[in-house]
Amino acid sequence: MDQFSIRPGQLGDEALILQLLLELAEYEKLLEKFHVTEDVIRRDYLGAQPLLNCDLAFEGRAPVGVATWYWNYSSFAAKRAIYLEDLFVRPEFRGKSYGKALLGHLARTAVSAGAHSVDWSVLAWNKPSIAFYDSLGARPVTGWHVYRLEGEALNRLGGG
Repeated sequence: MDQFSIRPGQLGDEALILQLLLELAEYEKLLEKFHVTEDVIRRDYLGAQPLLNCDLAFEGRAPVGVATWYWNYSSFAAKRAIYLEDLFVRPEFRGKSYGKALLGHLARTAVSAGAHSVDWSVLAWNKPSIAFYDSLGARPVTGWHVYRLEGEALNRLGGG
C-alpha cells in the first residue's frame, strides 16, 4: 500500500465526495435514488453538526475511495456501534487491500470508543462485496429482516 492514507473529509472535498458517491450509486444501479449535491455534503457531511462522518482514502494524491458512517446505539447491549452507510473503492484500486484498510480504520474507531460492532447492509446481488466481507470474518445477521417505511406509507403514517 504505497503512500496509502485515510483522512476525514473536510470543507473543500465536496466535489470529490460527490463524485465518489455518484460512482458508488452507478455501481449499485441506484442512480434513480441519488439526490446528493455539494450543498448536501457541505451541510450533512462537513457542517458544524454533521449527520454522518466521511472518511476519504488516497493512494498518494489519487482519491481511492470513501466510507460514510455514523454512530448508533444498541439499547440492549448498552453500547454504541458504527453503522457504515457507504463503502466504495474505485475499480482501478481494488485488489490492493484498500477496502480492508477502510474497514480496519472503522474497526479501530469502534474499538477505541468501546463500541460493540460495525454494521452495514449489502445488496443481495453484490456477490463480490459479500465474498469480501465474508473473507474479513463479517457475517450476516440472522433472524432479522431490514424494514423501511418510505414514500406514501411514511406520509400516511406520519400524517403528511
